[in-house]
Amino acid sequence: MKAYKELSKDELLTLKEQLNKEYEDVKAKGLKLDMSRGKPAASQLDMEMDFLNVLDENSVLKAEDGTDCRNYGILDGIFEARKLMGDMLGVPAENVIICGNASLNIMYDTIARSMIFGVMGSTPWCKLDKVKFLCPVPGYDRHFAITEQFGIEMINIPMTSTGPDMDMVEKLVSEDEAIKGIWCVPKYSNPQGITYSDETVKRFAALKPAAKDFRIFWDNAYAIHDLYEETSEELLDIISECAKAGNPDMVYEFCSTSKVTFPGSGISAVASSEANLDFIRKTMTVQTIGYDKINQLRHVKYFKDIHGMKEHMKKHAAVMRPKFDAVLEILEKELAGLEIGSWVKPGGGYFISFDAMEGCAKEIVNKCKEAGVVMTGAGATFPYKKDPKDSNIRIAPTFPTPEELAIAADLFVLCVKLVSVNKLLGEM
Repeated sequence: MKAYKELSKDELLTLKEQLNKEYEDVKAKGLKLDMSRGKPAASQLDMEMDFLNVLDENSVLKAEDGTDCRNYGILDGIFEARKLMGDMLGVPAENVIICGNASLNIMYDTIARSMIFGVMGSTPWCKLDKVKFLCPVPGYDRHFAITEQFGIEMINIPMTSTGPDMDMVEKLVSEDEAIKGIWCVPKYSNPQGITYSDETVKRFAALKPAAKDFRIFWDNAYAIHDLYEETSEELLDIISECAKAGNPDMVYEFCSTSKVTFPGSGISAVASSEANLDFIRKTMTVQTIGYDKINQLRHVKYFKDIHGMKEHMKKHAAVMRPKFDAVLEILEKELAGLEIGSWVKPGGGYFISFDAMEGCAKEIVNKCKEAGVVMTGAGATFPYKKDPKDSNIRIAPTFPTPEELAIAADLFVLCVKLVSVNKLLGEM
């Protein structure tokens, strides 16, 4: 297939006319499809309805240590839930605190705690002239929204095939005391699906930050979210690596069962050093007497152990994998060789990252919306929603039905072609 940039003006004009006609035909169908967020499909939620039957009025609602889960107490969460989530992350139960239904909530609280109370005796961030965070890009929009809300200055760090640009990370954190943290989605990163290499994890663990209260915010959201069992990717444990490197307190690790059981009714966890957890407990004990232990017990009884959890995730993968494969197949079939876009095949997670020609992402997303398919907003994968190249688009294939997905993907590639042709004609 001939690259678009090699076409003459007349060829591009002819192509534009053809693409415009196809686009108007699709618009006439009156589509109303949503590919904006990484949500599980209804079919995924349906297959775990038996989760609701694990406990009933006849159940013995006691933890292994005899704790009555119906009552107050157990700030850290019941031990067996701490072990289940610890095994999910590859860390001991003693390094884990179980919280509510969303890890995003814990991350928000951790930033808020640092702003108000500081970090383990440091000056509260709200009293400093400047607080900065490093943000690997493209990245997770909700991370950026948290730091933006607190007035924290965000610095873009380019992603590579092995994780963030560590030369840049090492240089910046060692030179600037105002840099207090970095956001990371280390396995099947949002949106590119990149798993950090062992070397990258070890370089993170060995960082020498100028700020003593610098922390790595390690959002391990997709720890067990493999799409292809035969190519499951392994992530080195950051907590033990930090301890080996003499930086035991430098990382907070977060996870949840939001895309394992029901997204609105899961359990979440933070894992860290004992010193960090002690500091977290001091504010948590004022915030709450303890999170939902009945839900913690329900998760433990449902999965029994990490093996049960991983077997359950294979069911999710069986539903999701054909959707990812279908989108990737359409991208390959329709766009390969045209040199108007590139994409990464993820091994897990919930997204496909697409890079259009520079200056085209917003227009592609707008064209899709105009024709009835809502995508994640262009720029969302960058701090302040400002993609300097206006090229990255996050594709979320999971929520639509297979039939809807095929229609949406066809429209997407049509919009990529049309906007790219217009850009090339505009440059002539």
